[in-house]
Amino acid sequence: MPLQPNRAVEEGDDNQIISPFAQTTSTIRPALEPTKISWPLWIVSGVLVLVILGNAAYLGFKYLNDPYRTMEPFSVDKYLVDFQPLTGSKFKADFKVVADLGWKENIGRLMVFTVPNDSRPILVLIPPKLSGIFFTKEQTYQVSLEVGEGGLIYADSCEKD
Repeated sequence: MPLQPNRAVEEGDDNQIISPFAQTTSTIRPALEPTKISWPLWIVSGVLVLVILGNAAYLGFKYLNDPYRTMEPFSVDKYLVDFQPLTGSKFKADFKVVADLGWKENIGRLMVFTVPNDSRPILVLIPPKLSGIFFTKEQTYQVSLEVGEGGLIYADSCEKD
């Protein structure tokens, strides 16, 4: 038995197929014409992205290479109230040079420093391994230090700020 068409064929039908969607409006947007590429805009955008990435990389590199970033800041108040709980602890500090009290062979240099926002003097022993550093009065240094027995502060490393 041959297959029968699903629609009824009327008299006078020219075998035209009419879409069921013929009477609806189209929701598809027509294709847009290709736009001109603005080369200067792309170049400026690329340079701006490179500058931002470069600055981010520089700041990240600088932060990660800071040897003092994991150390606790030195508190003058805690030290002057009672140095005993701080004995053996390592700290970081920004010290300003006040005076050089002298140098003794195989012992080191005894220096007087102050911390920013605090004018109370702090004595620090600079070991002979740091004898190559030339300390200038009123100059600021970043120092890694340790509170030793008896309350004397020993500098482990020192960099000019």
